[in-house]
Amino acid sequence: MSIYGTVYRKRIASSWFTHRRFSNSGVNYPAIDELNKELESIFGERPPSSSLNSTPTIEPESNPNSDQKPQLTHVDRTGQAKMVDISHKGDTKRVAIATCRVLLGPKVFPLVASNQIAKGDVLNVAKLAGIMGAKNTSSLIPLCHNIMLSNVRVDLKLNDKDYSVEIEGEVGTTGQTGVEMEALTAVSVAGLTVYDMCKAASKDICVTDICLQQKSGGKSGSWSRGK
Repeated sequence: MSIYGTVYRKRIASSWFTHRRFSNSGVNYPAIDELNKELESIFGERPPSSSLNSTPTIEPESNPNSDQKPQLTHVDRTGQAKMVDISHKGDTKRVAIATCRVLLGPKVFPLVASNQIAKGDVLNVAKLAGIMGAKNTSSLIPLCHNIMLSNVRVDLKLNDKDYSVEIEGEVGTTGQTGVEMEALTAVSVAGLTVYDMCKAASKDICVTDICLQQKSGGKSGSWSRGK
């Protein structure tokens, strides 16, 4: 027999042994065990049955545009920071509302309510600061786009139940990207301004609960907290 014939037969036998094996059906037959050992000495040990019967798992391709899996948009494939390219997006009307609270405490609250803070009218100064903050968001947050805003509203209201200032900011635009950061920046800067105006009277003042309440427009549509 030629060497090619020998190799060919060994390949067939090896393939047969990989998928076939004398079975003793759970009963101890020494003769079958000896035969299996002899086959293993010739062709090697038989692969585990789990590897023969298992089907390779094919991972689904990731879709960067899928809304089902949240993804970070401000990092590239290497993990480096990047500014999102919005050139392919169309202009839509976009609105975002954010809120914030400043806990003044029982000592400072009546001073603000009666406009007796030495620096001046706390609520009006903070209101203007919030509007300026919204307009300058792209200068403060590195990867934010410079957006032409069509509307900025900042309202401050005193709450005598917990001695706080409740701040709400609303920002609107018609453009290619949302204004959530502008609304959040507006209330944050307004809250910090309240602190700055009142810090001489107390260092216990706390700016808290900065959060987005709702947004509309864009590919993701409308969103509202708690819904």
